Amino acid sequence: MDNTYNSIVVTTDGPIQEIMLNRPETINALTNEMLTELHHALGQAERNSAVRVVILAGSGRGFCSGQNLKEVAGRDESVDIGEHVARYYNPLIMRLYHLNKPTICRIQGACAGAGMSLALACDFRIGSPQAKFSQAFVKIGLVPDSGSTYFLPRLVGMAKALELALLGDVIDASSALQWGILSKMTEADHLEADTKALADRLAAMPPVAVGMIKRALHRGTDASLSDQLLFELHLQRAAAATEDHHIGVQAFLNKETPRFVGR
Repeated sequence: MDNTYNSIVVTTDGPIQEIMLNRPETINALTNEMLTELHHALGQAERNSAVRVVILAGSGRGFCSGQNLKEVAGRDESVDIGEHVARYYNPLIMRLYHLNKPTICRIQGACAGAGMSLALACDFRIGSPQAKFSQAFVKIGLVPDSGSTYFLPRLVGMAKALELALLGDVIDASSALQWGILSKMTEADHLEADTKALADRLAAMPPVAVGMIKRALHRGTDASLSDQLLFELHLQRAAAATEDHHIGVQAFLNKETPRFVGR
């Protein structure tokens, strides 16, 4: 366990690193300190080749209730919310979304506002039946930020994205699963184990290829077909030159389970 942080807890178990938001008394409301620490921890995970999967979680009864409004509250002209978003949220979302290894968000209870944005930026979201989601920005006269207007239409379609963003309603885990916000719903007492099982499966994959696949899929949402075909060609040449490719081929031919080395 890494005890160098005040608002998050970082735990590493072999190739799997868990980053837990740790302000349970506020349902892990996001503070400047927490956002800074989370950004730093993700950077450390990206640079650590031994880490193959990152789990993002929250302690206590909920994942994250969103921004701590006491830090940006009301009409205090000394607080520029745009500057706050640009300084703390946008770099964090970019780092999380473009992390070169798989990310899983484990969700119990509330997942609201910017907390929901964090979850949407992850590759997988696993939640308990008690998970609840809300794009609460409109309820306080604000616009969804931290990537929500980018991720939501891509995950749920424009009609559902408008419904979530304009009404700000709380939706339950079953609806989130049906709409594609949740990748999987599992009973609360199985949530940690099922998240770990998915992380174990991902950690067993060839990490170089996994990082390339993420890049290709992210790019493919906005690229033309001809451009994407060329990008795939570039990545495939690089992937074919890796040691893991040869390990995978030999394991397939020998009917063995491959043990990828990450190069």
